[in-house]
Amino acid sequence: MKKYVFALAMMIITGAQSALAQDDPGNGDAPEKRGFDKSRLFFGGNFGLGFGTNTFVNVSPQVGYRFNDYFAAGVGVNFNYYSYKYYNYDGSDLYKESFGYAGFNVFGRVYPIKFILLQAQPELNYSWGSRKFYDGAAKQKLPGQFVPSLLLGGGAAIPTGGRNGALLLMIQYDLVQDQRSPYGNRPFFSLGYNF
Repeated sequence: MKKYVFALAMMIITGAQSALAQDDPGNGDAPEKRGFDKSRLFFGGNFGLGFGTNTFVNVSPQVGYRFNDYFAAGVGVNFNYYSYKYYNYDGSDLYKESFGYAGFNVFGRVYPIKFILLQAQPELNYSWGSRKFYDGAAKQKLPGQFVPSLLLGGGAAIPTGGRNGALLLMIQYDLVQDQRSPYGNRPFFSLGYNF
């Protein structure tokens, strides 16, 4: 597994280096723009809600810059909240666990083919939580701690209009696998939007 992770990381780094080395040739009619171009900025991220026995809230905005057709990078903030209810064998309430995560991330994307992307996203989240028992026992607080994650994955960027508008469909995996990671121990799907 480590060999595959290393190979994927090297492909992303190599792709990023070659993408940064390429020049945008322009159309010949207008001078080539150099330096910061605000039209290459994009905003997006993920937003999710789920309610019921299990509750889930995710707000993760990001801002990035498309350096050229092959490489983009950016930063973001994360907020996730989860709560789970557990029941006795007879169906009565046993306890409820709640977890919160807040942090930041940086990401790099390589587009080896026009609408296909590979992404690496290191994160650092602060995690806190509690366990509330329904039998009247005292509420337990889980100690807060910093939780590192390294998400690697890929997917499709489906254009939706404009230079940077796209619907992002991705599958990702957390390589660090910290015990309190918000991502679990299997690949997960994400849906996001850039505008």
